Amino acid sequence: MPKMPMGNRGGAPGAVKGKPKADFSALGRALKSLFRYYPRLAPLTAVCILFSSVVSSIPSLFVQNVIAIIERWYKTGDWASARPEVLRYVTLLAFLYVLALISTTVYTQLMAVMTQGFLNKLRQETFDRMQDLPLRYFDTHQHGDIMSHYTNDIDTLRMFISQSLPTFIQSGAVVLVVFAIMLYFSVWMTLVLIAGVVAMFYVTKVIGGGSARYFVEQQKSLAATEGIVQEMMNGQKVVKVFCHEQQSIEAFKKLNNELRENSRKANAYASLLGPIMNNIGNILYVLMAFAGGVFLLAGVTNVSLSGKAFSISVLIPFLGMAKQFTGNVNTLAQQINNIVMASAGAGRVFALMDEKPETDEGYVTLVNVIEKPDGSLEETTERTGHWAWRHPHGDGTLTYTPLKGDVRLFNVDFAYEEGKQVLNDVTVYAEPGQKVAFVGATGAGKTTITNLINRFYDIADGKIRYDGININKIKKADLRRSLGIVLQETNLFTGTVLDNIRYGRLDATDEECIQAAKLSGADDFITRLPEGYGTMLMNNGANLSQGQRQLIAIARAAVADPPVMILDEATSSIDTRTEAIVQRGMDKLMEGRTVFVIAHRLSTVKNSDVIMVLDHGSIIERGSHEKLLAEKGTYYQLYTGAFELE
Repeated sequence: MPKMPMGNRGGAPGAVKGKPKADFSALGRALKSLFRYYPRLAPLTAVCILFSSVVSSIPSLFVQNVIAIIERWYKTGDWASARPEVLRYVTLLAFLYVLALISTTVYTQLMAVMTQGFLNKLRQETFDRMQDLPLRYFDTHQHGDIMSHYTNDIDTLRMFISQSLPTFIQSGAVVLVVFAIMLYFSVWMTLVLIAGVVAMFYVTKVIGGGSARYFVEQQKSLAATEGIVQEMMNGQKVVKVFCHEQQSIEAFKKLNNELRENSRKANAYASLLGPIMNNIGNILYVLMAFAGGVFLLAGVTNVSLSGKAFSISVLIPFLGMAKQFTGNVNTLAQQINNIVMASAGAGRVFALMDEKPETDEGYVTLVNVIEKPDGSLEETTERTGHWAWRHPHGDGTLTYTPLKGDVRLFNVDFAYEEGKQVLNDVTVYAEPGQKVAFVGATGAGKTTITNLINRFYDIADGKIRYDGININKIKKADLRRSLGIVLQETNLFTGTVLDNIRYGRLDATDEECIQAAKLSGADDFITRLPEGYGTMLMNNGANLSQGQRQLIAIARAAVADPPVMILDEATSSIDTRTEAIVQRGMDKLMEGRTVFVIAHRLSTVKNSDVIMVLDHGSIIERGSHEKLLAEKGTYYQLYTGAFELE
């Protein structure tokens, strides 16, 4: 049953605590990834951006020279000699602008390619890493929150790469170049500018810092909100059955209000920054014009790298540069919001990617073999239906152990959380072809045992051997390939019925899939579907009944044809009549296989070779159905109805 969140779960944010800050190291890592994905295009794009930025910064030099020429012409009246110089500067400037236009066109096209390619590669890399995570991660994180990594978090990086990064490089380059030109023209006027810039940076720090804190919280709140929406969608039937609509609304309302509040504060700060910076720039422009007039009237000696006297030809372009300088500083400040959001998004994405992957020290693999006339086994690449464990040894030799399905647990202890023991000294022998059943109350440890056999979790103490091999030595993928499992909760994927059955073995033919469906008893209802085996299933097979979904899951396990089967409440969602049909198919499916059965319906385990009764993580009784009834212990009490399983 889906979990019903009544408050913040999985780290969902509440009010801002401790003034969280953006982690810009994650953004640096994203940039490194960009250059790693595009080692040639990324530097070329940066060069094009810088070139167009520099070209947009140098008109002031031309303006100063042109004004100086006009001043000289005004004094001498010799326009004939001045005209060629003016035309030369105008022609050169026009040529540079054409190059800048070409450069801008090139970098915008390259940015489009790199941005979408970067997102594609990052999503793929994140998804690949996610596949390596242990089940514990998915058991302890909201699925909606995980989904948010692929949507909101990566989308913040799209905005950063496509918009903020080029703007930041361009405006940053303009600021640096213009500052150098102003310093070249007049040190005194540059000092006046610096005083105003200090005020701009102070405002940016105060207001931008507040904006950054709440943008980080906004990303967390957004993930939490998506998480609860996803849970409510999956659990909608449960919500309605238990009239839980109002509580669900309240839970969503709480998280949605937190998102609204964090977003409001973030955008309130962000909205203040632009107007304040613009007005500081305007005030600074007026102050510089006033200071320049005072310097001209007072005849202040100019201090500059150019060695030119302070004049109108210096003041006019200087004021233009001051406007350009403050405008680009303002542009840089306005990118802070996107940069902070991208930092928060990158931090969450890389946090997932840095999660400790599922470890696998196994070196024993599962291979197809053929039996030679002398009885020895020979490895082959063809599918023979005969499998063996390929066991390399330290001396370079190889041995092949036939896959039989002999599974044994010796004195196994296990705890999901330290200090909370789930299994205590569990010992189980399952010989090839045996059917072993686990019964007991919910939480007794039945499913945990099968999770340990699959190595979804690793044991704390004891040993598990498979065909005499410690399962820690077997590669997890090969171990799981040898095990078929039918879970209580059925998962069907978007695709046809045939595709979902073939999920058990991707190289299975259509005929093999249909035969597996007939074996499980699913063929009867499948052939009555609108398009038979070609019927599309969506939303976890919402157009099928729970029992029909379970039958497809059983067919999926049948087509895998493993030597060991795990049936975890496999018939719990099937009615009594359907169960009889399925049971016949299951009996055929279990022939010659080692089978572990977990069941609440004791009628389904009567024909088991061994029945084990668990209570609080310990096996308290074991034996056949008849033996346990004769002992008149816990199993007898359960079977006769004196005790309830729950």
